[in-house]
Amino acid sequence: MTTVAAALDGAVARLAGAGVDTPRLDAEVLLGHVLGVARTGVLAHPEAPLGDGQVVAYRDLIEQRAAGQPVAYLRGLREFHGIALAVDARVLIPRPETELLVDLGLADLRVRLTGAPRPPDAPALRAWDVGTGSGAIAVALAVALRAGGYLPEVRIAATDISSDALTLAIENAVAHGVADRVDLAPGDLLDAPVPQPVELLLANLPYIASAEVATLPAEVRAEPRLALDGGADGLELLARLVRGLPTAVAPGGLVLLEVGAGQAPAVEALVTASLPGWSVRHHVDLAGHARVVAIDVPR
Repeated sequence: MTTVAAALDGAVARLAGAGVDTPRLDAEVLLGHVLGVARTGVLAHPEAPLGDGQVVAYRDLIEQRAAGQPVAYLRGLREFHGIALAVDARVLIPRPETELLVDLGLADLRVRLTGAPRPPDAPALRAWDVGTGSGAIAVALAVALRAGGYLPEVRIAATDISSDALTLAIENAVAHGVADRVDLAPGDLLDAPVPQPVELLLANLPYIASAEVATLPAEVRAEPRLALDGGADGLELLARLVRGLPTAVAPGGLVLLEVGAGQAPAVEALVTASLPGWSVRHHVDLAGHARVVAIDVPR
């Protein structure tokens, strides 16, 4: 008979031997997935026996994790901004750092909706998530707006060049009951069937330099290269987006761009050179990195 404790000990040893950074955490999360319980439930009953089928399923997951498959893909979901999103190899796994992008977007929309009286017939504010991937930013934004009672006054567009990613983003929007306020469509950056200009534009575009992709950990390389590779200097897509902003964002609008650690100065210089008279600043994440570049569109 294999107990929870014995299964965990074997899994931790296997993952540690494979060089996984967080072997015990990963082993506990994956066993919880097999058992259909939270990680705390796994820890609370180390003496509980596992069925033969559970042992086989768990060993298979551990072997896949040892081979470099991300835990989020093995579970088929990722927690992000307080919601659970379906994820798989079609999309980038949402990171905690990107929650800052959602928080800043929410703050901006709330100010626009409450800072001054809005006529009853005022059109809905428009937000646009460019390169939506799993739909994480758009869906999290919509869910948070709904919780605050603001969603009827906002329309969110979410676009991506990958049809596979869009299929999953639609599933996430439907699962969270916001598909009626999130318009998902194919598009290459700003070349998309989205009513423009918008008041708020958000984007977490690929920003890793092409030559660096092959040096990433195996679990990151398992994610779509299309969602990682930002070109020779990591800034090619961001540069293309910045050049198209004058027609995409309304006067007085806001642009929020996630960037890699250390890239903010280069992106800010790019904005200053490409868009004279536009103001640009950055916001720091919990790790102290300048993570989001904010661009204010002149009125």
